[in-house]
Amino acid sequence: MKNATTQKNFYLILILGLLTAIGPFSIDMYLPAFPDIAKSLHASISQVMLSLSSFFIGISAGQLIYGPLLERYGRKKPLYGGLIIYLFASIGCAFAGSVHALILLRLLQAVGGCVGMVAARAMVRDLFEVKENAKIFSTLMLVVAVSPIVAPTVGGYITAILGWRYVFAMLIIITILILAGIYFLLPESKKPDPDFSLRAGPILKNFSSVIRHPQFSTHAFTGAVAYAGLYAYISGSPYVFMEIFKVSEKQYGWIFAFIAMGLIGTSQVNNIFLKKYTSEQIIQAALICQSITGIILTVLFISGIGNLLLTIFLIFIFLCCQGFLFPNTSALSLAPFGHNAGSASALLGAIQLSIGACASAIVSVLQNKTAVPMSGVMASCATAALMLFIFGKKIIIQKASIETIEEEEVEMISTL
Repeated sequence: MKNATTQKNFYLILILGLLTAIGPFSIDMYLPAFPDIAKSLHASISQVMLSLSSFFIGISAGQLIYGPLLERYGRKKPLYGGLIIYLFASIGCAFAGSVHALILLRLLQAVGGCVGMVAARAMVRDLFEVKENAKIFSTLMLVVAVSPIVAPTVGGYITAILGWRYVFAMLIIITILILAGIYFLLPESKKPDPDFSLRAGPILKNFSSVIRHPQFSTHAFTGAVAYAGLYAYISGSPYVFMEIFKVSEKQYGWIFAFIAMGLIGTSQVNNIFLKKYTSEQIIQAALICQSITGIILTVLFISGIGNLLLTIFLIFIFLCCQGFLFPNTSALSLAPFGHNAGSASALLGAIQLSIGACASAIVSVLQNKTAVPMSGVMASCATAALMLFIFGKKIIIQKASIETIEEEEVEMISTL
């Protein structure tokens, strides 16, 4: 009996992990194919980059859409709907005849695929005991963290051997397997709630109350702007490494994997640092280090003395800082919320990805056949995040002081 339960939980976690990884795999697997896509569709690299930006836009907006749908209709119906959209959009990407079609289809692919990210988080809370949630979420986060290592490497080999269209064929196969797993192995974890309102007014009012909270807005936007530096790197790195430094698709995959290991490693080291330092201390130190690294990288590219190994090293340090920033800014953003944690989480994800999409688009628009657009946006994101953090902390302290004074006045009145 115990073995049967363990096996059932294994399949549940596997399916939820695959749902969580759809977004990262869709982003990372086709990065090594950028030059081939550009040649095949008679487009520039900057135009192909816009297909990445459109994906970021779709995945950020979609999270806000699926939150209410999963409450109203249960978990599985929106999952089927979103994944079918993703499946047909992936088929369209595989047969895309122009870069403009690819950009639009990537937007639809993101809108469909992001249902997995939202539903997986909700179903963990539905299917497992509260005391197990942290362990399950850690396992799912490990899948997300590993995907930047595996996906570009796999995508690089597929592109080199079969061509870029087969990258989307692989995503189609993965989606079909996930749909089968959902049908046969994944239970419906929440009954539909016909009383849950899908009207814009109540939903927007809920989101508005979250974003007006100083602690949420300070740490959410600090983390999102800093995180946008990662998206600038993802968007610009194919051109920088494969066109400027002339590495192959396979080599790019391994470079991308190595740099991603820094992000994964520091996110684990963060737990050790938290025993001695507060989250705010870690955030400030990481932002200072990230800003300095981004500025140095930009100065090197402007002066024309940046080389491959030095570029890899500095970007590695930049993303190591990100490993400290993401968990701490996310934790502090959600700390003030209890019953409203679901809305806060959805809004946090939407902010992060929408700002990331903007950073990705800026790198594409500024493309001038050098590495400066990528490094410049990375440095700008880090320094802007540092300023937001410093300014936001002052607002939080001021509000705390005002609330303390008001509480003291109430106590004085009550004693009269």
